[in-house]
Amino acid sequence: FDQTKLPWTVEILRLSDTAQVAEAITTMRVRGAPLIGAVAAYGLALALRRDASDGAMETTATRLAGTRPTAINLRWALEMMLAGLRNQPHDARVAIADRIAQEIADDDVETNFRIGQHTLPLIEAHAEKGRVNILTHCNAGWLATVDYGTALSGIFQAHDAGVPVHVWVDETRPRNQGALLTAFELSGHGVPHTIVVDGAGSALKAVGPD
Repeated sequence: FDQTKLPWTVEILRLSDTAQVAEAITTMRVRGAPLIGAVAAYGLALALRRDASDGAMETTATRLAGTRPTAINLRWALEMMLAGLRNQPHDARVAIADRIAQEIADDDVETNFRIGQHTLPLIEAHAEKGRVNILTHCNAGWLATVDYGTALSGIFQAHDAGVPVHVWVDETRPRNQGALLTAFELSGHGVPHTIVVDGAGSALKAVGPD
């Protein structure tokens, strides 16, 4: 999804070369630490289809790492790719890169699902007192990952399990990832939620939602 156009327009990005991958990360069309890492891994794999030499590979990895210098998952994914590609025959690198990139994506899906599994009992325990109100900040749903999401994974699983959950969604200035993205995800999943200004978060925690 082109995240800069959500929730007003749902547009699928098709990234076919490294330049497009770099642009998408830099402009935050693609955002979210886990997703950035997976997309960058595939960006390097795409580059090897054109040139699998040592110099081109290292240059491309450096270029992709520079798209979001503070993104830990980005550097981690690229390091995983390079560790598996260095000292390998050039004609084998495309297949190896595809395999590692797919493993990074698959591992993210499994990790996020398990985050939700571990979170679900905590939410269920609070449901014994009635509706569970959860305050979120920024966006940590499936848009920010390969699937499920990190913090929202447990919320989705709780909702699916019939737990009465409601989410207070901080708008998250200046880019409004909460109001635009988290609310979009929760709405699509049917999770009750309310968008609030960032400054309301401390008040909600201090006096309660009711």
